[in-house]
Amino acid sequence: MKKYKTGLVLSGGGTRGFAHLGVIAALFEKGIKPDVISGVSAGAIVGAFIAGGKSPQKILEIFKKGWFFKYTKLQIPIDGLLKLDGLKEVIQKEINVENIEDLEIPFFIGISNLNRGKIEYKNSGLLGEAVLASSSIPILFSPVIIGRDSYVDGGLMDNIPINPIKSNCEQIIVSNISPINPRVKMKNLIQIATRTFYMSVNANLKEVRKHATVFIEPKGIDKFDILSRTHADELFELGYNSTKKALSQ
Repeated sequence: MKKYKTGLVLSGGGTRGFAHLGVIAALFEKGIKPDVISGVSAGAIVGAFIAGGKSPQKILEIFKKGWFFKYTKLQIPIDGLLKLDGLKEVIQKEINVENIEDLEIPFFIGISNLNRGKIEYKNSGLLGEAVLASSSIPILFSPVIIGRDSYVDGGLMDNIPINPIKSNCEQIIVSNISPINPRVKMKNLIQIATRTFYMSVNANLKEVRKHATVFIEPKGIDKFDILSRTHADELFELGYNSTKKALSQ
């Protein structure tokens, strides 16, 4: 017998993470709630709030306040163009636990260890620190130091982190928000940097699909810039409608 009934896997994808909220809202509406969550980058942020007991609608409200840009600081590019210093403060303010293991739902956060060149899945330790590391897209954001090592976006090594839960769930629902759009135009250094990063993130799609009971990839999401928050409601609806359709099939 498997440890969990339903596992939820949330990919990275920047501010496309608003679509994750629509996906989860549709699942909740159907009475489907995860018993364990695994996420990286945007998926780690959304997953932390869901595991902490927040509703998708409440999270959308929090995110639309502009936390991403409000708490992002431009710096002289020594190890990254931007710092995400305030993300931890937002998490600490809105989620009432300090450690990952104290969340209401078991939660795995994928982070990439720059020193050792490998992916790590954290399900214990400081929540804010791990989510910050998992969200730090290389070049764009500075690495996060945990212990003696430097960590960056978990999506660098595993953008759809099904591995830590794939053997322990009766069913797994995957929400992927970072398909590659071959027609996208890159207009500046930041877009080129993020595009370079996301070129490799879907390398394990075949393995993911093999273990996923339901695989949700909102059609048309590849048209949205991963750093723009102007389409929050549209992305939420896209995730919601795609999930309703996927579940009906």
